[in-house]
Amino acid sequence: MTHKVLCAVDDTEHSKSAVAQAAELAKATGSELTILAVNLPVGCEGRGGIKIYSWEDADANRVLSDAAAVAKKAGVSGAKTITVKGRDAARSIVVYAEDNGIDHIVVGTGGKGAITRFMLGSVSSDVVARAHCPVTIAR
Repeated sequence: MTHKVLCAVDDTEHSKSAVAQAAELAKATGSELTILAVNLPVGCEGRGGIKIYSWEDADANRVLSDAAAVAKKAGVSGAKTITVKGRDAARSIVVYAEDNGIDHIVVGTGGKGAITRFMLGSVSSDVVARAHCPVTIAR
């Protein structure tokens, strides 16, 4: 039985669909919902300097706030929101899930063609391959 649902989000329409599905799952099972954003490094300032991440804190907070609003609209209020920093989004999602007793993960997918998926990979495919629990992929 599902008790803790994790939904990984970014700033795409596909992740809004994932949040809606995660909220429906959490609502139907009476589960706790956590919404997770992974902030990926995009470079460094100077040699050995400060890492620069894909989102400023305010941007990550906006993404999470927007996702929480989607969950609330679907009938789940009080979703926990968290940002983690990591170099590998899929690994960060799975490690968070393992460390926090998550028993179902929901991720979004879409927007990439076959060549892009081959060259860059797919976060959702990597989560499915690595996860210790069921994974729902939302479109």
